[in-house]
Amino acid sequence: MFNILLYQSANFGLEIVLNHLKSDRMKSLTIVVLFLFLSLNQSYAVLPSDDIIKEVANAIESMDAKKLSGYFNSTIVLEIGDTDGNYSKTQAEMIVRDFFKNSPLTSFTVNHEGSSNDGSKYFIGTYKTSSQEYRVYVLLKNQKDQLLIHQFQFEKE
Repeated sequence: MFNILLYQSANFGLEIVLNHLKSDRMKSLTIVVLFLFLSLNQSYAVLPSDDIIKEVANAIESMDAKKLSGYFNSTIVLEIGDTDGNYSKTQAEMIVRDFFKNSPLTSFTVNHEGSSNDGSKYFIGTYKTSSQEYRVYVLLKNQKDQLLIHQFQFEKE
């Protein structure tokens, strides 16, 4: 019901704006810009937990530390090689970026996914390089109605 009311009020507001615009081209441009803004705004809205796990796995598979850090909590427990401790989101992104640079991926698979009663989700995967294999453990917890990475581990096998 709330979504319908929100849609109707947004639609009414759009009609007012469009009626004040003089040309059809400006009206079309306004609609396109508004549509793009709303689409982009929705892409970072709260995703279903399965989608977040897929997005995190895709970021690992593409070795995209920037994208991956978008799912980090403000501080995370990070364990990669000799690096082990609590790090800020920015520090963790730099450490992960260096790891990806020094240990290029040959394959990544998610082996197991799970959840707990408190709404936390986790997955365990295998990150393979040309010379090494790592067990990957990612723990996501609810933070303000959004699942964020709180623990991120790469352990040599």
